[in-house]
Amino acid sequence: MTPDLTALLDAWPYESGRLNVRLIQGEDGEPRIQLRLDLGILQMRTSGRPDGKSAIEGFESLLEHHEARLDEHIEANGSASGFVLAPEACQALRDEAVQYYHRYVCLMALEDFEGVVRDTTRNLRVLDLCAAHAETEGDRTTLERFRPYIMMMRARAMAAQALKDNEPKAAVFAIDDGLESLRRYFEESGQLDAFDESNEVQALRGMRSALTPKLPVSQESELRKRLKDALEQENYELAAILRDELKLIRD
Repeated sequence: MTPDLTALLDAWPYESGRLNVRLIQGEDGEPRIQLRLDLGILQMRTSGRPDGKSAIEGFESLLEHHEARLDEHIEANGSASGFVLAPEACQALRDEAVQYYHRYVCLMALEDFEGVVRDTTRNLRVLDLCAAHAETEGDRTTLERFRPYIMMMRARAMAAQALKDNEPKAAVFAIDDGLESLRRYFEESGQLDAFDESNEVQALRGMRSALTPKLPVSQESELRKRLKDALEQENYELAAILRDELKLIRD
């Protein structure tokens, strides 16, 4: 087999301005995700560590390895006090998290929403681990600027999966829960003033607005809302009509 990738790249041209993602079957029969970049193709496994390698013997990823170390430390010492992640370990965890980032972005495009939830949840664990146990202040905070984006992607994926399952109310609940989590994050980090202007918050609010008309609303509750609006606008003629309609429903 020639090492020249020209034929492969020519068969799948790069398209600027869109996410070029596809799912293919590997020679071993297992699926692979491919992301077409301007200078090549990035290939990932659909589950496990994206590069298909074991980061360290006995563990799927470095994150699981360090979480196991933390569990052992707590069991031996009664608390997490004294458990530290060296700068080299934090850098390795960040490098590994980038692999999962590439995958969950691709999975979103492929509408594998459960996979997106899995990988975003996993990367939030990386942020939590480093924030709590990194040796240096820089390693404790450097990933925090990505937390709102990961939280937003997770909420979007949960909502999209709910819609896929024909559960629009669950979709709105997932978005509202994501918005509340973002509000708490901005508040706890002393940035509550930035909450409304956050791109992540605006993205979730936009998704929620698009979903709201799809919610099943009972005829009675809709009439009650219209009656309330009519009274607030002092449109008493319309209010009387709506009261009659409500009376008919109850009877």
